This record gives sequence, structure tokens and C-alpha cells, in this order.
Amino acid sequence: MKQKSINLYLLWIITGMSIVILFLCASLRHFLFQSNALDLGWFDQAIYLISQGQPPIVSFVDDHILGDHAAFIFYPLALFYVIYPNVHWLFAIQAIALGLGAIPIYKLAQKSGLQENLALTMSGVYLLYPLIFNLNLFDFHSEVIALPLVLWAILAAKNNQFWRFLLAIIIILSCKAVLSLTVAAMGLWLLIFERKRLCGSVALGLGVFWFLIATQVIIPQFSGDEVAAVGRYSFLGDSIGEIIKNLFLNPGVILSRIFTLPNLEYLVLLVVPVIWGLFPSQLTPMVAAIPQLGLNLLTDYQPQKDLVHQYSLPILPFLLLSVIYTLAAKKSLIKRPRLIILWSLICFLALAKYSYFGSKYLEQLDTLSAMKQAVKLVPPQVTVLTSPQIAPHLTHRPVVKLAIKDAEPIDINSFDSILLNVRHPSWPNSQETVINLVEQLKQNSKFTSVYEKDDVFLFKQN
Repeated sequence: MKQKSINLYLLWIITGMSIVILFLCASLRHFLFQSNALDLGWFDQAIYLISQGQPPIVSFVDDHILGDHAAFIFYPLALFYVIYPNVHWLFAIQAIALGLGAIPIYKLAQKSGLQENLALTMSGVYLLYPLIFNLNLFDFHSEVIALPLVLWAILAAKNNQFWRFLLAIIIILSCKAVLSLTVAAMGLWLLIFERKRLCGSVALGLGVFWFLIATQVIIPQFSGDEVAAVGRYSFLGDSIGEIIKNLFLNPGVILSRIFTLPNLEYLVLLVVPVIWGLFPSQLTPMVAAIPQLGLNLLTDYQPQKDLVHQYSLPILPFLLLSVIYTLAAKKSLIKRPRLIILWSLICFLALAKYSYFGSKYLEQLDTLSAMKQAVKLVPPQVTVLTSPQIAPHLTHRPVVKLAIKDAEPIDINSFDSILLNVRHPSWPNSQETVINLVEQLKQNSKFTSVYEKDDVFLFKQN
């Protein structure tokens, strides 16, 4: 009993430390102007507008936030912005969500019969999994809130706590439309392999129902178009319906897309941090990961094939649960906690992007002071045209547009303030665009130069 209390104390200590580290890292990245309009500025603006009682129209694309991923979770998140509108709320929420996943991992390990030291070790494996650290640095994404909830939902199902399970499922579905596929697959796994008929049936039914409602009603209603990611699977069709149909009718095309070298590299990245704890007969939880894994394997979109972006997040809970099952069955290649942590630490050091703080994140250090000064000079609520790396610092207003090549032609006369970084345009293909804009503004009598330092220019319309 004493050892259990010590382990619980250690668990909360490492969880708390992890949350603090994740929050500080995300905040430092933002301070260095390494966060981006897509996606931090996107979500920050939408949540801010909700908190102000305004329509959450993301001005980068002029679309309602619900037309993006049908993520209703942004509405309760806006309550934090009602208290005080600050983007650091998002960093805190993300860090807390990612860190707290260690708690249900510990409890699931206990539930599976692992000894206290191994259960605590699995929490360490979770926190050291490279995706956790890397995703925390990649702006903000609402699905991180779903990560610990998926684990809590599994634990609730195993403990026959239906109402807790149902609450977790509802919140998960509110985080992002595509998570409905994970919920449905999790229901199938619970129903068939875990013999949890009620929880499994409810998850399967709600997952399928919400997928249809979100993709066929909500997203088209608010965006006027198909789900944005459909274009990544154009080889299967131009709509959700066509894609589903061709998944069954054209298996040859699917196989040719799956068996590729980039997919092999991705699978290696995915499993190598826990390769020691995977055994074929204990992989049944991976049934719930099939939809997201399939989406990642079928597309050519590179961000869906790494441990940096959010697309592998729904796979992680079931990958770690498979490891827990393998340890419980005593079939893992490594059984000693110290060796397990050592392997996890080696993989973290090899695959986590902490080195960016000494390299990539310092690339704009020469203009950092100028950008901070210029941001302070932009009046509140005015319409702004700016560079993508500056946009997240100015999104607490209805209209912010991006000075990028993809937005050309750009009508400068439609903006009150224009803030540009010529030396670091953020997107490499947009440097010429930014240079041309500055030249236009210098020659335009309607604009006055308010600030100019280190190739950072702020213009104000007279």
C-alpha cells in the first residue's frame, strides 16, 4: 500500500512537470514568432470572436469555424477568453490535456494487472512518446483535448461506468469530425474484443451518426463545400460518398497506395518507440486505430506521415494499450522498467524536435525586437494585412489577412494597417509577394509608414 502511494505521488509529480514543460515550450515558441496563422491564428481568432459574441468567421478564408471540422468544443473554450482573451489559454489547455493522458494510462495498466512499477513506467512511456512533445509545439489543435478522454473512455468502459463513458464520447466527438471514425471503430473493438456490449454499441452508433451529420450537414452548411481533406483522397472520388464506395470497389488502387516506401517509413516511426512491447496476439486495440491509420496511409499528404503533426494522435491511445496488453501477457521483448524508460528516452532524443529551440526557432531572432515593437503599434480592431508568423499575435480582431503568394492579387486599399517582415516572410514562396507589397505601399499616398526597422515595416492608411 505504501509503494502504491509513492507511485501515485511520483505519477502526479512527473505529470505536473510535463505539463509545465509543455506549456513553457509552446509559449517560448510563440514568443519567438514561430507560431503560425495556420493553425494557431486560425483557432485563436475563432475563439476570440465567439467570446465577444461575434460570428466566428476565420478571416484567412472567410469561413465559419464549424465549416472547418464541426468542432463545437471551441464554444466552451471561449469561456476562458471571456475571463481574459489571451492565446496562452490554448497553450495551457493543450499542455494539460497532453500531460494528463499519463493518469488514465497508469490506471489502464493497473486494470490490466501490471505491477505498480510497470504501470508507472507506462505513464513514462506515454510522456516520452515523441508525438506528445512535437504536437505540443505545432500551434494548437482541438483534438489534443480528445487524447486523454479516449483513454478515460476506455477505462470507464472497462469499469462498466456507462455515464462517464458517454460523457467522454460526447466531448471527443465535439473536438473534431474525423474523430467520429475513431469513436465508431473503438465501439466495434469494445463490442467484439472486450465484450462491452452497451458501451461498444453506443460508441459505434454515435460515431457513425456524428460522422454522417458532421460531414453531410454541418460542414457543408457552414462552408458551402465538402470536407476540406477530401481533396487528399481525390483518387477515390470527389465526395465522402464516392470515397467510401471506391474503398470497397477498388481494392487494387488502395493496395497500390498503401504499399509504398513513405508509408513504411511512417510505420517505422510510429512503432519504434514501443516496438519492444508489441506482440501480434495483443494488437486487438489497434482495431480502433484502423480508420485514422488508413487515412494516413492512403494520402500523399506528408504531414499525415510523421510524428510532428496531429494526424497520428488518434492512433496513440490504442498503440499504448496494445503495449499494456503485451506486458500483462508477459510477451514483451523488454520487461524491466529501467530498460523500457531508457529505450523511450533514446527514441525521444532521436525523434523529438527539442533541438528546434537551438536552430529553427532562432532563425528570426534578428527581427524579433522589431516585430514585437511593430505589433504593439497596431491599433485594436482595425483590419490588418500581415505575415503568417505575425498573424497569431494580431488575431484578436475580426479581419486579419495573410500577405502570401496564394492570396494574390492583394488589394492593399482594403486594410487599415499592414505589417510585413521582408527579411522573413514566413513562407519561402512569398518573399517576392512581400517585397512587392512594401514597394507598392511606399509609393501609395494613401499610406503612411509608421514603423520601419530590421526590414520590418508597418504602414497605416491615412
